[in-house]
Amino acid sequence: MTDQFQHIDPADLSGGEMHGLLLSAVAPRPICFASTIDAEGNVNLSPFSFFNVFSANPPIMVFSPARRGRDNTTKHSFDNVKEVPEVVINIVNYSIVEQMSLSSTEYAKGVNEFVKSGLTEVPSDLVKPPRVGESPISFECKVDDVIELGQNGGAGNLVISRVVKIHVDKQYLDSNSKLDTVKLDLVARLGGNWYGRMIPEALFEVPKPLAKKGIGVDALPEHVRMSDVLTGNELGRLGNLESLPSAEAIDKISKLPEVAALTELDPTKEQLKAIHGLASDWLADGKVEEALALILAF
Repeated sequence: MTDQFQHIDPADLSGGEMHGLLLSAVAPRPICFASTIDAEGNVNLSPFSFFNVFSANPPIMVFSPARRGRDNTTKHSFDNVKEVPEVVINIVNYSIVEQMSLSSTEYAKGVNEFVKSGLTEVPSDLVKPPRVGESPISFECKVDDVIELGQNGGAGNLVISRVVKIHVDKQYLDSNSKLDTVKLDLVARLGGNWYGRMIPEALFEVPKPLAKKGIGVDALPEHVRMSDVLTGNELGRLGNLESLPSAEAIDKISKLPEVAALTELDPTKEQLKAIHGLASDWLADGKVEEALALILAF
């Protein structure tokens, strides 16, 4: 069998090559739009896509202002949280993505990126750095720790930030006062100059198997597991069902005209292909239990 993969030893890549590969492969990434302040009161605003939430109790967010690869210097955000261990993590949506990008310009120390990007400074309640008025959600944070991962260019610095106050723009809430994913219109970072936008066409839901245990793909018939028609996603959807359909459900499905017609085909690959094709159509329509009953009817 031909090996379709390229196998890479990280030691064979330059820092820039490794950086580019990681940013393109590990994506999309949420964006930490971090506002910090130094001991003299100079405000800095800068985005980082090495960022995520890592705990809910306590609420912890971590971002990483890495050392610059070209000259091994540190970023103002990193220097600031070492001097004043506080940060506001502002969430970025599509309405401010260009201003966020502009703020990533490497201005000299003391230059306020709020002013350069045209964003509004809003005083925070519990920390010294201001928050971004245009951001849909802002998290005031105390910095609990800064972990330096290395001393060479490209090395990350984990800023472990504990949330102490949250500000949510009410226009992004639904009728139940919960954050509305569609209204938020969030953006995410990809490789190069690419971003992703969380518009309705890009969104989909997958039921989480939390309270119930799925039967698993291994419980499906072999001809289904080895299907040339059904995709891995479709097998996963079938395996996520809590139980196999009852004999009554299978009998009911087998009597449907479109299913009964399949029994007239020769029991060959042609029949299996037709069965799997119909099951795929039903899965696309959300008829998961019916699709599994169809499969088990043969």
